[in-house]
Amino acid sequence: MLETSEGTIRTLALKPQTVADFYRSCMAMLRGEGIDVTIWHMPVEVPDPIPFDQDTVHAAYDPVMVEKFWRILLSVDAVFQDFRSEFIGKSSPVHFFWGSFDLAVTRFSGRKAPERPGADLITREAYSHEVSSVGFWPGGGNVPGAAFYSYAAPAPPGFAEARVRPEAAKWDTGLGEFLLMYDDVRTSASPSRALLEFCRSTYQAAARFGQWDRGALERSA
Repeated sequence: MLETSEGTIRTLALKPQTVADFYRSCMAMLRGEGIDVTIWHMPVEVPDPIPFDQDTVHAAYDPVMVEKFWRILLSVDAVFQDFRSEFIGKSSPVHFFWGSFDLAVTRFSGRKAPERPGADLITREAYSHEVSSVGFWPGGGNVPGAAFYSYAAPAPPGFAEARVRPEAAKWDTGLGEFLLMYDDVRTSASPSRALLEFCRSTYQAAARFGQWDRGALERSA
């Protein structure tokens, strides 16, 4: 949807079509309202990227699955917002990464972290200070399904061996993160409680082993 400050509202129907067709329609809609923008048209964080205006390969659109994914994000967001409210130190908003399609919230210890060797400008800035992050990801690669994840950067000694909750949560050596499969949460007696346990216990492990000043950063019960 396009909405301008003058009150103009224009929409594009979401339907099966190539990425190139959708890109052309979107840019034509902008130009039709006198909006001249330059958009980086190369997708990132995907294998074998194709520029949007040249992608005639990808054309699938399943509205039922899209709505399911949207409803999952809304449910996860509610739990992440509760988790975020327990922390009075610096934290990110609950935010969505369009590249990897994950929803995440990050807490910061307030201390600077060692600079990552070979990191690009974005990564260097993102991890300039100690973080504990938790998120939801639809999966891919070696992760056969949607999953919740949690990591600390830099990961303090002992973090990987920490016992976290619920019991279904496991440390993934390849990713260097704790993983909790979405289906294990979905089928639990209380999905919201299971997810909140994962958020809390993985953060507590990061804060304990990383010696965060928890008294100054956490809200009293």
